[in-house]
Amino acid sequence: MDSPTVLCIDDLPQVLEFRKATLESHGYCVKLASSGYTAIKLLEDEPVAAVLLEYKVEGLDAEAVACHIKHRFPNLPIILLSAYSELPERILWLVDDYVMKSEMPGRLVPIIERAHRRAPGSKQPCQPTGTAG
Repeated sequence: MDSPTVLCIDDLPQVLEFRKATLESHGYCVKLASSGYTAIKLLEDEPVAAVLLEYKVEGLDAEAVACHIKHRFPNLPIILLSAYSELPERILWLVDDYVMKSEMPGRLVPIIERAHRRAPGSKQPCQPTGTAG
């Protein structure tokens, strides 16, 4: 059985590696991107089941990345991760779900699973993992 692939976008390598280890322990394949450009390039080259997008990233406009992803891949679920309890409505309209970092990982895995089941054509085979930057 193929595992769904999740793309994690964050500028902190240690955070990306922690998320990767956590999600892989739940059976997910994980792709990593440390920039919006890298994430978008990866999405154009490889299918994924869901995107985990960090809200506050140095040099990354999460709203612009979410907008671009939704424009190019309208059925791809985007899950926004943030330490902030309140976010601008304009970004919440672009994402499929929102998880506060204080609720992770317990709440994150069920949200990814639900988003993966809802997305049409979401059976993406797992490819070898690696860090893109």
